[in-house]
Amino acid sequence: MAGLFARSLRHVARLDRTPFQLQILDLSHDGRGVARRDDGKAVFVAGALPGETVVVEQTARSRHFDEARTLEVLDASPDRVQPRCPHFGTCGGCVLQHLAEDKQIVAKQRVLLDNLERIGKVAPGTVLPPLTADSWGYRRKGRFSVRRVNKKDKTLVGFREQDPRFVAELRECHTVIPEIGMKIQALAALVDGLQAREQIPQIEFIAGDAAIALTVRHLVPLGEADRAALAAFGREHGFAIFLQPKGPDSVQPLEGEAPALSFRLPQWDVELAFEPLDFIQVNARLNDGMIARTLEMLDLQPGHRVLDLFCGLGNFTLPLARRVREVVGVEGDAGLVARARANAQRNGLDNAQFFAADLTQDQRGTPWMRQGFDRLLLDPPRSGADAVLKQLPLKDIRRIVYVSCHPGSLARDAGFLVNERGYRLVSAGVMDMFPHTAHVESIALFER
Repeated sequence: MAGLFARSLRHVARLDRTPFQLQILDLSHDGRGVARRDDGKAVFVAGALPGETVVVEQTARSRHFDEARTLEVLDASPDRVQPRCPHFGTCGGCVLQHLAEDKQIVAKQRVLLDNLERIGKVAPGTVLPPLTADSWGYRRKGRFSVRRVNKKDKTLVGFREQDPRFVAELRECHTVIPEIGMKIQALAALVDGLQAREQIPQIEFIAGDAAIALTVRHLVPLGEADRAALAAFGREHGFAIFLQPKGPDSVQPLEGEAPALSFRLPQWDVELAFEPLDFIQVNARLNDGMIARTLEMLDLQPGHRVLDLFCGLGNFTLPLARRVREVVGVEGDAGLVARARANAQRNGLDNAQFFAADLTQDQRGTPWMRQGFDRLLLDPPRSGADAVLKQLPLKDIRRIVYVSCHPGSLARDAGFLVNERGYRLVSAGVMDMFPHTAHVESIALFER
């Protein structure tokens, strides 16, 4: 093992960091420029755009490709813009701020269509117009990494750098809601003043319509002075402070009764309550548009029964319940299922049923799967929905809408539905849930 480590160090030491020039040919799925060396080897270049001539420094290499970062742009793309954030290029949160917003969504659309063709061997009959909303100050949920750096005598609070081994020292973040994004320095100063500052690895934030919660993960019990400092910070800045000493189930309000966290979906007269670590869609306005497009694509009738898989808190389920006879939501997280049931009751909806089930495992013996449905909605995690799709009795489901956070798994599942189950990919398009990042959110309609 020691010998292997030594060889690895020698390999890193031999990396030639002499600047050299490249012509950028394309944009990769993760937002980096793509170039070719004279011998044909691919180079992925951070901070570069197609059509540009750039001077780069190599940062890594492998057998099949090299990696580099842009040092100087000699010939800029007409699509290049000045990044709004002063931390662009260091912070790994937003890799596309140098690309014009209207071109960002075009690039994401190309990633989606390429994945559908290359992985799924399918193409949509219609490419949907991109769904967009707020591009700045939109992020209402996220996690900051925290790291005490004794050599610099400071505590860093921020997202990971492009090199994920390091935490970016942020002063501000323009994609996070301003109530949080403009107070990162104050948050870092708070943690730096705590006795337990070296035992706080992360702080999560989540915003409802009336309250913003910060959840502080701490690896040791907090003393009274630290608890008092956190409480004072919360009162000064209007945050509800929660503490997380162990796993997600250990989250408790720092003091008193926890404030109600919720957001409304006015178009469907629905209010969704949630807990500090729950999953919610990060972009509120885009979420509203996404729900509206989804319900439109499902072509709902009052007598329909709809199956909503990976339903979470009921983000789609409860608006669906306003439109159809019955909807069944299934989710793997039992806590989210409990909140979904409570949300149905809160909104006076008795036609929404919820079940807890691991949708990566065999569910063919469960009663909900055999009930029969007119429509199917899927909103799976990055891994996709292949396991459950192979189990579902699909013969009576004429229309499926698939909301995806990963174009590769969507493409794989689209190939299954089209090539093995006889569906047509009627339409597909992208939704910009995470502007200025390379993240591709999309939606697709299958019909037969």
